Amino acid sequence: MKHIIETCYSSALFDIFENKNAVVVVTDVFRATTSICTAFANGVKTIIPVKTEEEAKEYQKRGYLIAAERNGKKLDFADFGNSPENFKREIIEGKDIVYSTTNGTRTIQMGENCKAVAIGSFANFTVLVEWIRQQNSDVTLLCAGWKGKYNIEDSIFMGAIADALLQTGEYETICDSTIAAQDMWNNHKNDLRGFIEYCAQRTRLRNNGVDDCIDYCITLDTCKVVPVYKDGKITDALK
Repeated sequence: MKHIIETCYSSALFDIFENKNAVVVVTDVFRATTSICTAFANGVKTIIPVKTEEEAKEYQKRGYLIAAERNGKKLDFADFGNSPENFKREIIEGKDIVYSTTNGTRTIQMGENCKAVAIGSFANFTVLVEWIRQQNSDVTLLCAGWKGKYNIEDSIFMGAIADALLQTGEYETICDSTIAAQDMWNNHKNDLRGFIEYCAQRTRLRNNGVDDCIDYCITLDTCKVVPVYKDGKITDALK
C-alpha cells in the first residue's frame, strides 16, 4: 500500500489538511526554515519557536539568544534576524535559541499533534527526502506562505519534495495542489533563479536590503540535518 502525499499551500488552510497519522513537512524557504537548517548545521543545540514578540522577550529575560523578525525586518530587541548568515558557528554552537518570525515559526507549531513535524528547505533537501521515506507514513507538505496567503517559493519547493517522493514508487497522490506544485517544479527547476524573480517575497527582501540570501536559500544540499519539532523544541533528528 502506497503512502499519500497532500500539499497545503498556506498555514491558514492546515485544519483542512491535518492528518494526525502523517509526517508534516514545513517550509518557509525565504527564510525561516533555511535559517533553521543552517543553524543546526553550525551546531545550535535547540531552537524554540514562539509565536509572539512578548514570548520572545520573556525568554530573553532568562538569558536566551533571540532571533526575531516581522515583515522581513529584524526586531529591535532581537540578537539577530532571520537570514541564514546570522547563524554563524562561533555565535550559536551549543546554544539554545528562541526564534520568532512572521510566518515560519507559527506554522511549525501547527503540526504538533501529527506523527512528526520536520523542517524542510532546499538546503537539506536530499537528507530530508530520505528521512521522510524512513518514517513509512503519509506526508502532509505544509507551506508557511505569507500571512495566510499563497506564495511561489514554498510551493515550488514542496513540488520538488513531492516529485522526489513520487519517483520512488512508494507514494501516490490525488491532491490537486500536490500535482500543481510538482508541475511547477518540473517546469522551472532548470531556471529556478529566474523564476524566483517573480516571487513577491523576493521583492520584499530586496526592499528590506536582505536579498543577498536568495541564492543560498535555493541551493540544494548545503546542510545534512533534519530539524524536527517536538514538545516545544526543534532538534536535529540525525543526531
